[in-house]
Amino acid sequence: MNLHTRPITCIIVDDEEHGRTTLRYALEDHTQWKLLHEFDQPELARQFLKQNSVDVVFLDIQMPKENGISLARSISALPQPPLIIFVTAYNSHALDAFAVHALDYVLKPCNPKRFAETLQHAQDMLEQKHGYALALQHALSNIEQSAADPTKPTPELSQLVVRSVGAMECIALDDVLWFSSASNYVELHLAKRSVLHRMTLTDLEKRLPSHSFLRTHRTAIVRITQIRQLSILKDGSYQLHLHCGDKVPVSERYLEQVRQHFNS
Repeated sequence: MNLHTRPITCIIVDDEEHGRTTLRYALEDHTQWKLLHEFDQPELARQFLKQNSVDVVFLDIQMPKENGISLARSISALPQPPLIIFVTAYNSHALDAFAVHALDYVLKPCNPKRFAETLQHAQDMLEQKHGYALALQHALSNIEQSAADPTKPTPELSQLVVRSVGAMECIALDDVLWFSSASNYVELHLAKRSVLHRMTLTDLEKRLPSHSFLRTHRTAIVRITQIRQLSILKDGSYQLHLHCGDKVPVSERYLEQVRQHFNS
């Protein structure tokens, strides 16, 4: 169901009744949000989340029996974890909050404008999460079809869904100038920034349209239209100059393919 047509469900986890009440009243001004339950103990919230689907958890950090960071870690391990927004009187836990992929961090007492911005941020993120889920379902469907028919070619990518702390972003393949490897990640080089995506360069290469991209090195794949100049360095190695200004290594293994581009 589209998020525009259904309530955004949430729960509050705070050992202080005053904190829960204040947050409940703040949520009443936002009619699209539906508060399902309030909990004064993390363990009760944990049991609830194992049996119920929730979009957002508003979570206090300082609680006597178990702190919110600990609960957030277990929440993030759920198959479909909700977004986490910390609401606390202390600002010394910000780094810990984002270490467990919290969406936001709001100080008590909640400033109405700041709180509204946080809710909008959550709503935007849920829309992206929905889009990511659809993209994932599509990808899984393609994998299942490929497994059923090994002769069927792997479908080409048109975009990449990149995840980072508290965010997901769809990046069109047309916006990528070149790729480089970074251990188990690939770095997407765009016009004004670079973005990391968890995928190996070899796996990515299988999904790229061959007419648009060219492998130049075990660490690099470039957009063909970005190729400007091939040069030989003093040590005898080769380097490709791109129109965007970047320089990319070329290994002997891929040298002939690169040269063919200049002969075409």
